[in-house]
Amino acid sequence: MKKLLLLAFVVLIACESNKKEKSNLISVSVPPPSPYFMDIEDNDVKLAAPAYGEWRFFNKEKEQSFEQFIKTKHVVPTKEENIIYLQPIGKFDASQIKQIELVRQYLQIFFQLETKVLESVSNDIIPNKARRMGNMGQEQFLAGYILRDVLKKEKPSKGVALMAITENDLYPKPEWSYVFGLASYSDRIAVSSIYRMQKEADFKLALDRLLKICSHEIGHMFGLHHCVEVSCVMNGTNSMPETDSHSIRLCSRCQRKLNSGFKYDNIKRLEELQKYFKENNLTDGLALMEKDLEKIKNK
Repeated sequence: MKKLLLLAFVVLIACESNKKEKSNLISVSVPPPSPYFMDIEDNDVKLAAPAYGEWRFFNKEKEQSFEQFIKTKHVVPTKEENIIYLQPIGKFDASQIKQIELVRQYLQIFFQLETKVLESVSNDIIPNKARRMGNMGQEQFLAGYILRDVLKKEKPSKGVALMAITENDLYPKPEWSYVFGLASYSDRIAVSSIYRMQKEADFKLALDRLLKICSHEIGHMFGLHHCVEVSCVMNGTNSMPETDSHSIRLCSRCQRKLNSGFKYDNIKRLEELQKYFKENNLTDGLALMEKDLEKIKNK
């Protein structure tokens, strides 16, 4: 029942988002794809039919075309707002602090935007009315409170996106047991918990999860919808096992969308991602970047 409630909530949010976007269409010419995107498109992997319990089984979303993306108003970095900020909330151990720094490094490469970690704030910032004990005896924070009463009030200099990372577990409503994270894309703020990503996971697996979830949520802030046709970090997810099965790679279609407003050097980004995955021994991500680089060099 709780899973169904979660799905109903997500579908409601998606419907509201679609209504807003229909009224935000703008007139713009559609440029043809560059050779880079056509080359790496060969490495996009078509998704199989969804199994019961997976995101696409319950959520019949339509693919967001490039034309739809550029004709819909969305956040684009400017000279005045071009820094991604991470806001840690809680008391993190040395391993978690290292992971947050590695997330910062990754996001800076992934989006080709300066990314900074703000000074960690105490859990005391969350009042008792926005706390409860979970069904496993863990303390949980109300995710909506963090968005509305913590992040929305912060205005870091030149910030284009702000994402909190909490030490404690999160819940979105009293009737739900937990949530991995929550976001307000119009306000360009999000919160995610490190709690369930760490549980029973080694350092690399926990880091991989953080990289996927943080890049996915911030990707939404920049206008990317869920990718529903090929394997991509923008695929929707219903569970941690489903997240683990997803690719960390941004598919050629989503890369083209992101690059249309950011105008970064695609090959520079790809080479920096390759180096990052190699230095951190993230073999799956490394193999994907090397495959894209090989495709480009062989053209």
